[in-house]
Amino acid sequence: MKPTLLVMAAGMGSRYGGLKQIDPVGPSDEIIIEYSIYDAIRAGFGKIVFVVRREFEDAFREAIGAKAASKIDIEYTYQEMDRCIGDHKIPDGREKPWGTGHAILVAKELINEPFAVINADDFYGADAFNLMSEFLSREDASEGDYSMVGYPLRNTLSDHGSVSRGVCQCSEQGLMQKVVEHTDIERAGSDGVCKMPDGSQKQLSGDVIVSMNFWGFQPQIFNHLDEQFTEFLQERGNELKSEFYIPSVVDRLVTESLATVKVLETSGSWFGVTYKQDKPIVAASIKALVESGVYPANLWD
Repeated sequence: MKPTLLVMAAGMGSRYGGLKQIDPVGPSDEIIIEYSIYDAIRAGFGKIVFVVRREFEDAFREAIGAKAASKIDIEYTYQEMDRCIGDHKIPDGREKPWGTGHAILVAKELINEPFAVINADDFYGADAFNLMSEFLSREDASEGDYSMVGYPLRNTLSDHGSVSRGVCQCSEQGLMQKVVEHTDIERAGSDGVCKMPDGSQKQLSGDVIVSMNFWGFQPQIFNHLDEQFTEFLQERGNELKSEFYIPSVVDRLVTESLATVKVLETSGSWFGVTYKQDKPIVAASIKALVESGVYPANLWD
């Protein structure tokens, strides 16, 4: 059975100033997610599931449907605040859904096979998709056998503002031991500086491995997501900006010995669009990959 690729694309792009996921960056007006889809098809993925806001579905279909939909099966699901919350009452004043863990949970009715999870606005590289597809296609995988593509922090920072990253601790065997979400990291030379909730600053080495939300899961993770999301809503569901982060879900499963996470080392490049000023850098990086023959000038020609 071919693995599925789940694409988290429900973000509003608030820091970017628009719907960044469908902003062209390629030489033939490709958007950044098209390169992930192209790499996923070549790596052997069998289906794409987009998690979107319902009001953005038409824009996504127009931007992607005529091209990628003829190459691979595509389905859509919606990250709305009232999805998967049971009897919980949405607090007055809350404007956004519940974070990346919630984004994965809303796709539970569409996925029954091993699957990978990525962000729509990040470029991960062909090598990362090949590694993930190989991992997810193993016949001897157990229900708690997960993986993550990790990148050095220095390769994931923006020059134009702060970013959020899941900072990982790994064993000598390449297994993730712990991941902690840091939400306000800025570049400091080749390293990073994180502003902590108490106002203090924490220095982060540029060599530390971070999660860019490229995860590999077995479908049984939806049971854990259901359980932890219910607890999250009970504890923090009345906050206006609380988020249910997938790194926190995975960290708990690892701590409780319910899962192992193999960190997949990739020789490829990562880059992403967080702020508008990042777009020219991404476009130049893709242009260089096209000129070196990694991608055709027109992905779907």
